[in-house]
Amino acid sequence: MSGLKTLFKQTFIYGLATVLPRMLSFLLTPLYTKVMSVGVYGKVSVIFSWFAIFNVVLAYGMETAFFRFFNKEENKEKVIGTTSMSIIFTSLVVFVLAFIFKSQIATATDIEVQHINFVIWVLFLDALVIIPFAWLRANAKPVKYAIIKITNVAINIGFNLFFFLLLADLAKNNNLFGSIYKSDFEISYVLIANLFASAITLILMLSFYGKIKYEFSITLWKKMLRYAFPVLIAGLAYTTIETFNRILLDSNLSTAKNPEEEVGMFSACYKLALFMTLFATAFRLGIEPYFFSHAKSENPQKNYAKILEYFVIFGSAILLTVIVFSDFLKVIIIRDPDYWEAMWIVPIILLASFCLGIYHNLSVWYKITDKTKFGAYISIIGAIITLLINIIFIPEYGYKASAVATLAAYSIMMLLSFYFGRKYYPIPYNLKKIGLYLVLSIVLSGISFYQFRANYVVGISLLIVFLSVIWFSEKNEIKQLLKR
Repeated sequence: MSGLKTLFKQTFIYGLATVLPRMLSFLLTPLYTKVMSVGVYGKVSVIFSWFAIFNVVLAYGMETAFFRFFNKEENKEKVIGTTSMSIIFTSLVVFVLAFIFKSQIATATDIEVQHINFVIWVLFLDALVIIPFAWLRANAKPVKYAIIKITNVAINIGFNLFFFLLLADLAKNNNLFGSIYKSDFEISYVLIANLFASAITLILMLSFYGKIKYEFSITLWKKMLRYAFPVLIAGLAYTTIETFNRILLDSNLSTAKNPEEEVGMFSACYKLALFMTLFATAFRLGIEPYFFSHAKSENPQKNYAKILEYFVIFGSAILLTVIVFSDFLKVIIIRDPDYWEAMWIVPIILLASFCLGIYHNLSVWYKITDKTKFGAYISIIGAIITLLINIIFIPEYGYKASAVATLAAYSIMMLLSFYFGRKYYPIPYNLKKIGLYLVLSIVLSGISFYQFRANYVVGISLLIVFLSVIWFSEKNEIKQLLKR
């Protein structure tokens, strides 16, 4: 239990590092939906979809490989040096090539060249902090990790607020600000804010590069690449599931009159599922180092099983809570009613994010047994399902098809990981308890959203019923965790 307490303390801090910045970033959604048309917001969403894909390519699985070999190898300095030098070299190569071929990239991605310039710089700067952040997590420094992450987003938000709320007024009375301000420059302002935030984050992490030993081992590097390659494929497949739907919605597949508006509505309502994504991400950041560091302890499977139980308990509560209050949250987060048409996707995306979180917990078996190729296979299957459903059904159902595709992909990935995990690394999960919480939260969520939507008397009553079931079933465990 003491090991689990440490895990949850670290997860809480990583949660702050993830949740607080994202909660702050909620300021940007009402801001963007106020100052941008639905179509322009759709363009921004497409650009950030490409961001996600290129970020995975530039990391190429080395972050996960770093964790594995940092805990596996005796010479940790060699692991740090080899990984850092690898990322620095590949980032520089991609950076130079991207600027040489930026016109071709702009044509292929349908992003304007002026925006591509900013994208290249942000991607380069973000790549250089991948290993420093991984080092902080591997060395159990969640507080510093949290401070830098929060600083990054605070700077990003600060510049967004400056550009969109202050600059226009300042430009009227000041020649300096007048030379900076440009109308119809919203997308560039968003990217410039990201560029400043990424640059300052790298500056804050530069001390890492000043104190490491630049020791490169070709033998170790080859081992790490073999381990990392399936992680890269899995990452690309996951990113395809998570973000490529926006690119497809914006393509000639869509029969909508204004496909960019479809992307804008879909992306804005997708934000309401962020609560589940934040929880799952924070949990993953906390448990990933724990999985590797406890892999050789006595009977680690028992703790792994208990961790999944806790995840399902908290995740089920979040699922039901967000759905009960979804119409209240949309007014706060997505203030423009032009975006609300896509509210239909909220329960679907929330459940999809929940399934993804369960999948990440189940994936421990192939990470600690060095069978990362299974992660790639499973993710590829998920990506294929996503692409097929989107390509076949977007012309008729638009963003609804994208939402269902995401749920189908993540739920099948979750089931496949469970199936193969039982075969290669059996973990004694309490399926009855997990199934009870999962099914009950889904049923109550469906009743609340589809039968009594915005009826808070019924919705809150259903939430109280569910939380009461958790309390009476888990009160002894909860009391133990709360004890110091």
